[in-house]
Amino acid sequence: MNALGSDTHKNGRRELRRGRWTDDEVERLRLIYGLRSDETIARDLGRTVDGVRRMAARIFQPAVDRGPWDEDEVEKLKRYIGGASTEVIARVLGRSEDDVQGQIDLLARVRRTGRWSRDELLLLRQIYGTRTDDDLATVFGRSVESVRRAASKLALSKDKAFVRRLEGESATRMPRWASEELDLLRELYPTCPNLDIAHRVGRSVKSVVSKAHHLGLRKDPSRLREMGRENVAQRYRGARRQV
Repeated sequence: MNALGSDTHKNGRRELRRGRWTDDEVERLRLIYGLRSDETIARDLGRTVDGVRRMAARIFQPAVDRGPWDEDEVEKLKRYIGGASTEVIARVLGRSEDDVQGQIDLLARVRRTGRWSRDELLLLRQIYGTRTDDDLATVFGRSVESVRRAASKLALSKDKAFVRRLEGESATRMPRWASEELDLLRELYPTCPNLDIAHRVGRSVKSVVSKAHHLGLRKDPSRLREMGRENVAQRYRGARRQV
C-alpha cells in the first residue's frame, strides 16, 4: 500500500481508491478542479469520477450573494472561462451561476488594444491549447485576430484531444515532416531556441519538441546555459516594463 493508501494490481496498475480522502487529496482537488476534466482528475487521484464529483460538491460550497467582484476574483475567473461549465466555475468561486455568467458577459464586451503584457503572454501559453479563440478573446479582452497573432508569434497550437472533441479526429491531422524539415531540425535543434525553429519550419513549439524527442535530439549544454541566462534577462526586463 502506498502513501495514499491505494493498492496495485500485479501488472503495476493502480486500483481505484475507496473510502476516506486524505488531506493531500482534498487539497489537490481544490487546486485543479475545473481546470481539468473530471475524468482526468479521477485518473490523477486514482478515484472514480463519481467520487471526484461528490467530493467537489462537499468542498466547494456555493454562495447566494457575495456582492461586487474584486480584481482577484475576476483574474481567477479568467483561468476557467472556456475550460469549465458555469456550474463548475460557480462552485469553485462560491457564486451563483447567474452571477458567473453575468461577469463573463461583461468581460466579453471588453476589447483592448496595444501590446500584450508579459503576464498575458504567460497565461496565453498556459491555456491556449484547451480554449477556443473566442473564449480566449473574452479572457484577455482582445479581438480574436489579436489572440491569433499572439499565438502565432509564440508558435502555440491547440491540444489534439481538445481539437478532437470540438471538430473530430480528422481535424488533428498535420502534414508529415518532410525530409528537408527533418534535416533542418537536426541542424538547428542543438543551438537554436525552439520558438525560432518553430517559425523556420512552420510548426508549433510543441510539435518541434515532440519530434526532436522522437529523433533523440538534445540541446548543446553550453547553449542551454546561454539560453537560461537570456531567459532570466528577459524576465528581469519584463518585470520593469510591459512586453
